Amino acid sequence: MERPLISELCRHAAELIAVGGGMRRVRLRSGDMVVELERPEAAGVAAPAPAPVPDAPAERDDLRHVCAPMVGTFYRAPEPGAAPFVRIGDSVEKGQQIGVLEAMKLMNPIEADTSGRLIDILVSDGTPVEYGQKLFAVAPLATQ
Repeated sequence: MERPLISELCRHAAELIAVGGGMRRVRLRSGDMVVELERPEAAGVAAPAPAPVPDAPAERDDLRHVCAPMVGTFYRAPEPGAAPFVRIGDSVEKGQQIGVLEAMKLMNPIEADTSGRLIDILVSDGTPVEYGQKLFAVAPLATQ
């Protein structure tokens, strides 16, 4: 089930290198998955020493995660082409719908379980998810 995510990470990494203006190496991380791509040197051109790749930032202890209540397909918007329920940086209220999980042709609302600021959306739109998988990271109001 992780194939769509790895494919998407590879595509994004290749796009970054293609338009990176001299960027030769890119590393993308989503959860436990890491994709690293490096463009080969052009013949006869000395490449600068590669910059060290920093480790992924430590996960913040103050974040709350909204997790998938069941197995299904995650959607950020109520229907194709519609605006997403929330974007990174938005304030959310406890009980506010922030996504949809389709399971057995039923659309199940995903609601914020705490009030705060949306820090990250951890799953791509249209991705199959497992029960308990982290979908959103929210910084509760008290820790912003």
